[in-house]
Amino acid sequence: MQPLQIEDVVKSFGERRALDSVSLELREREILGMLGPNGAGKSTLVRTMMGRVSPDSGSVRIFGQTAPAGDTESRRAVGVVPQEIALYPLLTVRENLGVFGRYHGLDGSALEESVNKALHWAGLTDRAADVTKTLSGGMKRRLNIAAGVLHEPRILLLDEPTVGVDPQSRERIYEMIESLRERGVSILYTTHYMEEAERLCDRIAIIDHGRIIAMGTQEALVSQTIGGAREIVLDCDMAPGAAAAAALADRGASIDGTRIVIRAEKPAETMAEILAVAAKNALPIRDLSMKRPTLENVFLHLTGRELRE
Repeated sequence: MQPLQIEDVVKSFGERRALDSVSLELREREILGMLGPNGAGKSTLVRTMMGRVSPDSGSVRIFGQTAPAGDTESRRAVGVVPQEIALYPLLTVRENLGVFGRYHGLDGSALEESVNKALHWAGLTDRAADVTKTLSGGMKRRLNIAAGVLHEPRILLLDEPTVGVDPQSRERIYEMIESLRERGVSILYTTHYMEEAERLCDRIAIIDHGRIIAMGTQEALVSQTIGGAREIVLDCDMAPGAAAAAALADRGASIDGTRIVIRAEKPAETMAEILAVAAKNALPIRDLSMKRPTLENVFLHLTGRELRE
């Protein structure tokens, strides 16, 4: 029994179909990344999982139980951390956690224990008495996450939890998220940062125009979408002349000033051919590199759009 199952969910707003027969499952102890351009349907899908949107058809199942919109009982196992900072700025760090703990039904010694554990986990014990509005952006993000997991949910929906934070805070948040997975929490993670998805996510779902258009591990997505191709990049000291440009174009290269890029299914052979063309035409090469396909290559191939669009 999977923690979360979405089956053939359809949702329209007037003439616009925001979700079009979406199906996915979140597995035990998994971080499932959700990538998609703006307007692709990510927010509507997350709100449907949270029970704030009723689908026109299809179902949401939490640990095998159908969970209709508004059913708070079935969603007690779910935690949500929104992209926006959802904290009380005039309360202290500890007071904020106390308030959110009560929202989750905690009180007495159980609440105090949960708050102390959350402070330690988020690295905020020494800032517990500080007023929240005085915290740095990264600290607020960590507190935002801590407030969403006080009740120790088995499923967590994380919506872009590292937006606007510095590299050090982002690294600490990564460690917090990875520790949740180690504790058995299943996480749905939406992000606009490809490197986050590559580092954290066990599987990745790509959504566009309200449909899941690809899903799998990064390696599987690259293999299924791009295959074994590699990208060869040459930076030259001068732009190729007419003869060199024609020879390179015959091999599928794109030329942008002094930079030459070619996608190669047989990289060793292609690289030898390019070097031969450069030598024949006295084209000085400053730098030569070969890159494996990335998640961003897959995303652009499937959607034709930048993720931050």
